[in-house]
Amino acid sequence: MPETLPLRDYQRAAIDALHTGWQAGGIRLAVLLPTGAGKTVVFSHLAAEMHARGIRTLVIAHRDELIQQAAAKIRAVAPHLRVGVVKAERDEHEGYDVIVASIQTLASPRRREAIREIGLVVVDEAHHAAAPTYMETLQHFGCFGRTPAAGFTATMKRENGGLAEVWEQIVYTRDILEMIADGHLVDVRGKAVQVEGLALDDVKTRAGDLQDGQLAQALDDSGAAEVVADAYLEHAADRPGVIFTPTVDTAKSMTDVMNKRGIRTATVWGDMHRDERTETLKAYGKGDIQVLANCMVLTEGFDAPWASCAVIARPTKSAALYVQMVGRVLRPWKDKQDALVLDVMGASTRHKLASLVDLTEREMTAPEEGETLAEAALKEDQETGPRLAQRGIDWQDVDLFHNSETRWLQTRGGTWFIPTGGESLFLTSGSEPQTFRIRLWDRERGPLAPDPDPEYPLEFAMRWAEIFAQRRAPQLARKAARWRSGQPSPKQRQLAKSLRIRVPADATAGDVSDLVDVAFASNRIDRWATSALAA
Repeated sequence: MPETLPLRDYQRAAIDALHTGWQAGGIRLAVLLPTGAGKTVVFSHLAAEMHARGIRTLVIAHRDELIQQAAAKIRAVAPHLRVGVVKAERDEHEGYDVIVASIQTLASPRRREAIREIGLVVVDEAHHAAAPTYMETLQHFGCFGRTPAAGFTATMKRENGGLAEVWEQIVYTRDILEMIADGHLVDVRGKAVQVEGLALDDVKTRAGDLQDGQLAQALDDSGAAEVVADAYLEHAADRPGVIFTPTVDTAKSMTDVMNKRGIRTATVWGDMHRDERTETLKAYGKGDIQVLANCMVLTEGFDAPWASCAVIARPTKSAALYVQMVGRVLRPWKDKQDALVLDVMGASTRHKLASLVDLTEREMTAPEEGETLAEAALKEDQETGPRLAQRGIDWQDVDLFHNSETRWLQTRGGTWFIPTGGESLFLTSGSEPQTFRIRLWDRERGPLAPDPDPEYPLEFAMRWAEIFAQRRAPQLARKAARWRSGQPSPKQRQLAKSLRIRVPADATAGDVSDLVDVAFASNRIDRWATSALAA
């Protein structure tokens, strides 16, 4: 498999979950990955793997940016594949290994009937798939029969009807809190921007969300643009940002006021001339423009990882839309510490609006003023124990350790630990039955306790220890790290010999490393545990 864009552990797990689901009889399966988790990389590798089995893949997207991104990513992952694009005047399908197509083009029976021998259909931004054009296209390519389909999205609410009729099962999810803990996304904090006179109760609902035109009028009548500009100057003056609004006119009004306040801002919209939009986005990338205002253009397929502030000037009842908007500013970037969300708020008693807590699947209270999402989650964990659902693993008793993707080892005295170089993270019993605390064994100072020092049930203690280990030494903590399958180095063999460890003839580098780490940990941790028990 090409290594230009190698898979992360969770990305590999997502592909494996799809294969397992198809083997179990599923057809239309979905994967939920937060914005920034690399879903395009995942389905690019999936397409490459399927090609190796002689299977041709069709990738469906609904916007030009998504189509171009998908095609470019597949070429980067698998340069040996011929990747064609079917969109408008482009009709590259004959003789191509992977086809990336516009759903608008596939809505034409003539265009989709010309594409043959498809063995896998991938739907990007799969939360759109309940639309009639998607349903007709999936039906045509046999996805309601025998042709497997994989849907990828950051947001999907499976309910009776709609998406539940398209996607039979969500086989893999990864929560934003896991992504933040692993360093794949930045943490996020919110700031309420209260607009006096913004009466949201007067705005009617259409299709489950606030009606765009009425919401725009309410924003204009209340002078929200001026309040947003003032808030940006106060809280995000040095941050590149994105403003989301309900209409193009509102976006342009926001842009005008922001520029008057000295914040270089530009507007992008759907019907904007392509060349002009390209130039605007290019100026944003160069830093000539600090903020982009838009109406439903930058919610999907927009990749600007340097952006660190999202202004939600489009209050919404849709958690899915909120996640898409905020997700634009969560990708890591050089010197980027966190993301800031400025939530435009008004008087509302009958509308339940989406907020920061809708970014995660776990039930939790809203972060306090100035508190990040991860800080709020950790505080609740310390008080009540983590409630983050485990993804992709069935945790059962001792099998928890054996089934984990993290490299858990056991000392001769029975203590479970994760090697992280000259240190080790290990679990020790808590004060209550079936509870555990996390300790770090420091080579110079011995066992170190975190502050605060909560007690957890086993599965949660393991999860937090795994997160800390991945941060400290990801290559050492990963059970499936590639170095483990290689031959032991002369240095490894010499170290094992000095410790009087017998190395089997067929031992790998990982096997020898485990033997050495168990020897060191047993000598240190077991001695400490024995003395602590005696005391």
